[in-house]
Parts: sequence; structure tokens; C-alpha cells
Amino acid sequence: MKPQSIVVLGGTGFVGRHLVTRLQRDGHSITLLTRNRDLHRELGVLPRVRIVNADVHEPAMLARHLAGADAAINLVGILNGRRGRGNDFRAAHVELTRTLIAACAQARVPRLVQMSALRAGEGESDYLRTRGEAEALVRASPLAWTIFRPSVIFGDGDGLFFRFASLLRIAPVLPIARAHARFQPVHVGDVAEAFARAIAHPHSIGHVYELGGPEVVALGDVVRRTARMMGKHRLVLPLPDALGFMQACIGEWLPGKPISRDNFRSLGLDSVAREDGLGALGIVATPIDAVMPALLAGQNLWERKPRGS
Repeated sequence: MKPQSIVVLGGTGFVGRHLVTRLQRDGHSITLLTRNRDLHRELGVLPRVRIVNADVHEPAMLARHLAGADAAINLVGILNGRRGRGNDFRAAHVELTRTLIAACAQARVPRLVQMSALRAGEGESDYLRTRGEAEALVRASPLAWTIFRPSVIFGDGDGLFFRFASLLRIAPVLPIARAHARFQPVHVGDVAEAFARAIAHPHSIGHVYELGGPEVVALGDVVRRTARMMGKHRLVLPLPDALGFMQACIGEWLPGKPISRDNFRSLGLDSVAREDGLGALGIVATPIDAVMPALLAGQNLWERKPRGS
């Protein structure tokens, strides 16, 4: 495989940090575009990784940084917008994708690998709807594209198990909206591997890969398992939809937005893969229990340390 020059948008986030590490092992030269490179200097010490301050929504600037690249990877995505501002999703998912496609054409970058989500284009949530609209733009483009649709992604510092761990640390009872919603959590390392293989192998061009792990779990069970892995005894209280929606309305005003109305609408659809995208790429999915118990057990070490240690 010939090393390539790759420009990554959204490469400083949870998935991006794992993906950049994986890509540089293949000898690729990687340019990360970010709003503040000083916050991510640890990535810049990796071989062949360059971090650049850039406004990826500015077409001319984006085209300039894409010049000479072999491929672009778009990992940009948001789970929450400002309250009542569905156009935040449109800007992050649809308009940025439109700008990126045009910039790739201008800079003569032939290849685009796009992050999306399971059930993109379905349901009533702004998140899923705009993910679907972005996919449509990619499919209609002249670029050699690949689209990935993961379920919820787990791993060290994720927004699933670790988010609930922070709540379970202080809450003896945790009310959960739409606790019956089903997910197929996929390990972040497997997602990074899927992107790396797509870059390496032309047979992935023109394909949409749904990425799920080996297990389907309900949201309420995710919370219960998180508590068990932390060694906590906690009560999970499933809420009827009326109360769940009220929780989402309140959650939009809390620090970190633990849940929003758009999240609540997204939970109306199960995030379960209909095809084995990892298997199609020759990847064996990583089980939750192979990774998370050790990570979450460490979350309580600080509680057991004696004073002064």
C-alpha cells in the first residue's frame, strides 16, 4: 500500500484521535484541521502528523489546505445544537459536507471518506435527518466516496459508558428516558480500523458500511452494566415517554446536556446494524466486556485512595 496524504476534519475528537494514530502507523501523512491547535499538541508529536488552525467552513481556506492531498476524511458531527436551533445540525453536517465536496473538487482531491450514523435519514430528529442529507450529497458527488454508519461508539473516554459513569458516581437512582432503545455498541478501535482499510483498499469505494459490535443492548442495560463494572449498586428507573420527554426538556438546560429533545427523538429508533460492515472489511468486532470493565473499574480508584496518597 502506497502511503497517502490525508486531510482529516474533526480529527481531534474521540474517534479522530484513535484514527489518526491508526493511519500514521500505515505511513500516511496526515493534516488535522482544527479551530485551536494548541489544545491538541499531543497529536502533533506523532510521526507525519501536522495540526493546522483552520476554519473548515470557509471554502477558500479549506481548498487551500486540501491542495495536494490524496484523500479527505470527514469526522465532523454534533449530537446537540443550541436549544431550539436545528440549523446547528444543518451547518455541521449538511453545509460543511457541501463545502468539503466543493473544496475537494477545487483542490482535485479524488477521495472522500465520510462519517455518518446508523439510521441516518430516518426518524424525526435533526441529528439523523441532517446525517441523511449529508450522505445524499456525498453519494451524488463525483468523488470516490465511502460512508460509514456506526452505532454508538465505545472506548476510553467515550460518550456512552463514561458519560453514565459520571452520573452513577453521584446518583443512587438514575431515571432513564426510552430505556428500551437498543444499540449495537462498536469499539472505537474497530471504527478506526474500518476507516484505515477503506483508505487502503479501492474496493470500498461507493459502499456504505454499517458498523456494529457483537452485542445488541438496551439503553437501560447499558446503565446497569456500567454500574456493575464500576462496582456500584444503583437503581435504574425507566421513564414513560411523557416523563422522558420532560427529562429531555430539562436536560437541555443542564451543564453538558446529558439529554436533549433531539436525543430523545433519536432514541425512538433502534441503532442496530442491518448488515455486518466490520465483517465485510475483515474486522472481528470487539466485545464490550473485553474493554470496558477494566476502564470503568479505574473510575473508582480515586474513591478508594486514602487521604494524602
